[in-house]
Amino acid sequence: MPSRSRSVAFAVALLVAALALPAVGQTQADAAASAAAEIQQIDRLAREQRLDEALRRLDALLERSPRNVQARFLRAVLLGEAARTDEAAAAFEAMTQEFPELPEPYNNLAVIHAAAGRHEVARALLLRAIDVAPNYVTARENLGDLYLAMAADVYARALALDPGNAELARKAQRAREAAIGLRAGR
Repeated sequence: MPSRSRSVAFAVALLVAALALPAVGQTQADAAASAAAEIQQIDRLAREQRLDEALRRLDALLERSPRNVQARFLRAVLLGEAARTDEAAAAFEAMTQEFPELPEPYNNLAVIHAAAGRHEVARALLLRAIDVAPNYVTARENLGDLYLAMAADVYARALALDPGNAELARKAQRAREAAIGLRAGR
């Protein structure tokens, strides 16, 4: 599943996409530039592991601009990193409702559900992310990772029912190794 640096890269990509939209007036352009600069500073704080300070700054930014997608996404990512998983999930869930055209919130919410063992929920969210953005490689990669984890679980359960089955044991071992290798590579 995605690492923090990959998730923050999503926030930066969202930021770039938002800044490419035409501004209605100079005031909006100035506000967007100011918010972009502030998000870069907040991202720096996050990279320095100053999560509480970064979250406080994001909350202040969101008070001024509650629909700032980049700030909301980064806040949700940082909540997850701060082990505030329920809050992160709620933030990503809200984003899927308010911005259903964005695949990243579905993907990151899926990662949270997968980590909690809610594989079917994670699968549905990843499929939704792919439906929204068919070329979204990260969601496809995460879906593959999820399928490997699910396969490892199924093989382990089957092996518990038939512990003497050598072929099943080999399959279970290969699936476990693949799932472990994926986690180690992150």
